[in-house]
Amino acid sequence: MVRFITLLVGLVMMPLTGAQVYGQAASKGAAQDYPNRPIRIVAAGLGGATDISARQIARGMTANIGQQVIVENRGSGYAPGSLVAKATPDGHTILLTTGIFWLMPLMQDNSPYDPVKDFSALTLALSFPSVLLVNPSTPVKSVKDLISWAKSKPGALNYGSTASGGSAHLAGELLKSMAGIDIVRIPYKGGGDAIVDLLAGQIQLYFATALSGTPFIKSGRLRALAVTSAKPSVLLPDLPTVSASGLPGYETVSMIGLFAPAKTPVPIVNRLNKEIVRVLNEPDVKEKFLVSGAEPVGSSPQVFTTTIMSEMTRMGKIFKDAGIRAE
Repeated sequence: MVRFITLLVGLVMMPLTGAQVYGQAASKGAAQDYPNRPIRIVAAGLGGATDISARQIARGMTANIGQQVIVENRGSGYAPGSLVAKATPDGHTILLTTGIFWLMPLMQDNSPYDPVKDFSALTLALSFPSVLLVNPSTPVKSVKDLISWAKSKPGALNYGSTASGGSAHLAGELLKSMAGIDIVRIPYKGGGDAIVDLLAGQIQLYFATALSGTPFIKSGRLRALAVTSAKPSVLLPDLPTVSASGLPGYETVSMIGLFAPAKTPVPIVNRLNKEIVRVLNEPDVKEKFLVSGAEPVGSSPQVFTTTIMSEMTRMGKIFKDAGIRAE
């Protein structure tokens, strides 16, 4: 027993190998020195939601982090993610992107990256709930009414949709799947075109963004039934959720999140998370995002990772059942 205790003490006191010492020192040193040069947020093309969101977050981070934070626009599709996946994992190159980033591999083969394995999730930044709209001339005043109407007319009701795999498309297909109804997708190049046809009665329902739908709701030209988020939205506080008004468990929102390359040291991931969440919680920043139709969130890296994996599993089934592929 004495020999065993002596051996155990010796093992505990045994010095770390050179590689272990170097690894710990490098990680600690990198975190202490971070950031030591400008940070770039890679986002999609100019003028879109990701670009505007990235610039708002970059301004707030620059004021707090001691280095300039710049936005680098790299087109759309796989381009921004591919660049960040290959970047040095030191926290100086990060990605801001929408949910299509982790859903695209479900719609296309041969993705150049794995959205979970090749990245370190930083935070879910923004959530964009949709609102379910119908024409006031229809006999529908609730989600339950809509489901009953659709079941009485299988294949006769049309819903508007923008890009394949986009928020309106997924919202419509999720409604079909969970409610067990047969409604037909009518694709449009943009949400504005879909709203025009909804006003004219050419389609019967459309999942619009809160920002685009609100003016028509306030004017009475369109009827809002519910929001697609799990909880009531601060953007449309008088509306119930789809889940609470006839379809329990229904939830679909557009998201914007931030990522670092895989193997970014945990202290740097935590620092970035802290700084980004701090910006999202600033009152003037929150107000600007709300005015633009987005709800600031701010989550831990762990919660964001869990959300991504859950969405990929849940929506993967919808994609498969509906045969959704990238256009």
